[in-house]
Amino acid sequence: MSEILDEVIRRYINTKRDSLLPLLQEIQNELGYLSEESINRIGQMTGLPTSKIYGVATFYDQFRFEPRGRFHITVCHGTACHVNASQQIIQELERVLKIKAGQTTRDGTYSLEVVDCMGACAIGPVININGKYVHGVEVQKVKEIIDSCISNSSVYESSR
Repeated sequence: MSEILDEVIRRYINTKRDSLLPLLQEIQNELGYLSEESINRIGQMTGLPTSKIYGVATFYDQFRFEPRGRFHITVCHGTACHVNASQQIIQELERVLKIKAGQTTRDGTYSLEVVDCMGACAIGPVININGKYVHGVEVQKVKEIIDSCISNSSVYESSR
């Protein structure tokens, strides 16, 4: 991981706080998230204080500080999905997975994210698993959907 970090950071060696975004985005694209190590390495190599780097990264909700799970589940919580019980679906996913939105299971199998809208209002509520949309989700089907990730892993993993 250090070699990848160093290679990316070298391309931005003269980075100042106002141009940190492309650097953070590229590191997240390469590693999947921003680790504590990556933030420290950016600070060491650019001379920027880690508190400033972390401040910029936490300001934007596009950045993750934990790796995503093998199955990354995104739940739409837009108006149309909300009206169609997306909050209950979120709660059921949290109960079944034993994590909160924004977290990853300890074994790294599942991660859960809630977004404002996926643009699929007519077929909501909608969840997305590694790029594969599941529409018309019902609370009582959540466990079955989760179980299908493992039993149909080739379907979900090939969509990544």
